[in-house]
Amino acid sequence: MRRLLLAASLTASLGLPAIATTTAPSVLLVISSEGRSEGTTISRPGFEMDELAMAWLTLRANGLQVQIASPAGGAVVADRHNPRDDHIAAFLADADGVRQLQQTRRTQDVKPGEHAAIFLIGGKGAMFDLPRDTALLNLLAAHQGVLAAVCHGPAALLQVKTPDGRPLVAGRRMTGFSDEEEKLFGKKWAKEYPFWLETRARELGAKWEEAPLMSPKLVVDGSLVTGQNPFSTTLVAEAIVTQLGRTLQPRTAFRDEASMQLVTRWLAGEHGGVRAALAAEPKRFNTDLIAMLGYYQFEAATDDAARRQALAVMELAAPHMAHAQFRLGLARAYAKLAQPQQAREVLTALLAADPANAEARTALEKLAG
Repeated sequence: MRRLLLAASLTASLGLPAIATTTAPSVLLVISSEGRSEGTTISRPGFEMDELAMAWLTLRANGLQVQIASPAGGAVVADRHNPRDDHIAAFLADADGVRQLQQTRRTQDVKPGEHAAIFLIGGKGAMFDLPRDTALLNLLAAHQGVLAAVCHGPAALLQVKTPDGRPLVAGRRMTGFSDEEEKLFGKKWAKEYPFWLETRARELGAKWEEAPLMSPKLVVDGSLVTGQNPFSTTLVAEAIVTQLGRTLQPRTAFRDEASMQLVTRWLAGEHGGVRAALAAEPKRFNTDLIAMLGYYQFEAATDDAARRQALAVMELAAPHMAHAQFRLGLARAYAKLAQPQQAREVLTALLAADPANAEARTALEKLAG
């Protein structure tokens, strides 16, 4: 009872409408069984809890039935995540969601036609077991409804063939975790992947689309719905809702989602409104996430236009971010874009707070020389 009351409280605090009790279309969320943990150490990568939580909450808030399946069935292990994040806390307070996560259906027990939509959730583990799960691939090939995937979830789609033997994705518009994102965030596991999503999709004849590094991106091609990265999850879930002929219910954006929306408004020139929103509700937004986005987008940028956009994102976070590595990155960005005075100001302030920062002192001396 306490868990049910907590779930109701969190649902209300996130602005999610009450879950409908009438019969509604069913969506199957497929997650990886690859994950393994030894205490607090992840020994094999698993599914992405952020994506599962946002997908579950969004679909349920719109009155859809949801089931969770995995290649092996039973309990599954997620990659590292923060249980205090609003969307994850809300999911973990949902008794049905937690039960299903501990007792996932085996994909081989799912019959074609059981669900109106199948949504493949990402996480690094999805690169290993989803593409080799014959039962899942057969299910996807036979499915007549909406096929959706986010982040690394499209790995399974790339292994599916149409009745005439062609790759399912050939000639289809799609997205997924890009090669650019993989180079920065794949870490040790990307070296073990059987393929990289973008490279393989292009080889198969898919019409690949992507947004700047770690920015939300949704691609809808008929009944094929794909999202680029974790921040695209709610876009995919909402597209499933509309594909199933239902009207989207009003809701309050999750904190990370609201932060990405703030970045979009900032880049569109709404500087006054964005500053006011941050000042009015600083806890409503994840400035660490905004800072990380700008920092890594600048690191990956290959031309000055992309660098200026990344710097703009960093400037949005700068008043709220004192982390030394971020301040150094901000100074490098100013220097790279021929704004030495701004770079000096950032470095001088950093050294005033941390006189022993040798990297900042070296950078300041280089500017002076």
